[in-house]
Amino acid sequence: MSITLEDVKNNQEVEELILAAQRQLDVLGYTEHSHRHINIVAERAAYILRTLGYDENRIRLAQIAAYLHDIGNAINRVDHAHTGAILAGNILKDMGMDIKERTEIMMAIGNHDECSGTAVSDISAALILADKSDAHRSRVKKTNMSLFDKHDRVNYAITNSKLTINKEEKKILLDLTIDTNMCPVLDYFEIFMERTMMSKHAANFLGLWFEVYINNTNLL
Repeated sequence: MSITLEDVKNNQEVEELILAAQRQLDVLGYTEHSHRHINIVAERAAYILRTLGYDENRIRLAQIAAYLHDIGNAINRVDHAHTGAILAGNILKDMGMDIKERTEIMMAIGNHDECSGTAVSDISAALILADKSDAHRSRVKKTNMSLFDKHDRVNYAITNSKLTINKEEKKILLDLTIDTNMCPVLDYFEIFMERTMMSKHAANFLGLWFEVYINNTNLL
């Protein structure tokens, strides 16, 4: 039986883990990692693999991995990729997913965090690129700007974030608009350089060159 993204979205255990993860991250002061984020990541992961000509089965697995990739935050932010992979594997097993497919998803989730992971498959590479490209002011949960830390300020300064693939030139482009009245462009790289390098490796895994444009200027 093929488990679909809609099946996963309709799973009550998944839903409760997503909600619990966000509650914990709210207390810790992190940006949004809930429905907005995981749906965008699922859409972008599918876009990447579909544009590159991967079959619908690989795309389906990438979407599911993307939707589940942050559920480990329900346990702890530290090592959330690893705990999330195990949680996802158990849930998908209960849903009847084949072990080979579960392993692909667990591998992708377990390798999506820049502190301990790297691209190890087409699915994991798509997840990394989709996840790390989602920087945007709508992810900032705090409403009092005087309480913003650097991550809040940089994310809030990003008013547009778009990920596109140029198949002819074999490039994947992250196009950002940053309000420099909120923060200088350098602050983006100070915070996101490790994620940027992880994205570059993921792009290379898929045979692509990764470039970053900020305010219409190619900076990487």
